[in-house]
Amino acid sequence: MHKFLLLALFVITPFLLFSQETGSNETKTENLKVVDSLFREDQFYVALSYNLVQNSPAGFKQFSFSPSISAGFLRDFPISKNRHWAIAPGIGYSYNNIKQFISTDDLFPENPPVPAEEVKTKIVSHSIEIPLEIRWRNASYDSHKFWRVYTGFKARYILSTNLKLESASIGSESSNVDDNINKWQYGMYMSTGYNTWNIHVYYGLNPIFKNGSKLSDLNIGFMFYIL
Repeated sequence: MHKFLLLALFVITPFLLFSQETGSNETKTENLKVVDSLFREDQFYVALSYNLVQNSPAGFKQFSFSPSISAGFLRDFPISKNRHWAIAPGIGYSYNNIKQFISTDDLFPENPPVPAEEVKTKIVSHSIEIPLEIRWRNASYDSHKFWRVYTGFKARYILSTNLKLESASIGSESSNVDDNINKWQYGMYMSTGYNTWNIHVYYGLNPIFKNGSKLSDLNIGFMFYIL
């Protein structure tokens, strides 16, 4: 009788162990699928750029550093099974400060001061931006280090723009120039890199001003994505 029980135990035990192992593997696989089906990438962004501008008029000369800073949220929507491709609409805030010299002869053509001098001017704008990205990355659910190439279109609504003047003869002045600015500005951009560091380029497609100057944005810098 004891021999029969021992024999039965040896026969049944492997099947029980195999059943438990199979169940455990199935659970792990299910958990892996759940994690893989939910992970998203790069939903907050900060861009720090230098505004080189384009289509500048004759005699245009920048001074110091003309910064462009933007930050916001992008909702990541993967569109491929491995989640390497995605689209991402978003919303954010943008600050731009274009610093340039302009001659008083150009600034005051009807009554220029004598002698003529260069005036420091700053075009400072604040805007709400609405980006839409098409994304490729070789990301996985268990690592935040991966290559990415994101390209997109961005529309900006200008909240306010001030023109600041500074020189020895006129001192320091500031005025609102909202009426002279295109309230909607838009352009194309690309961000590419690995892990934390990404090169960012934005190319403005329409002028900053309504009339006259065709000056438009050309930003080159770094983009940082979080979560």
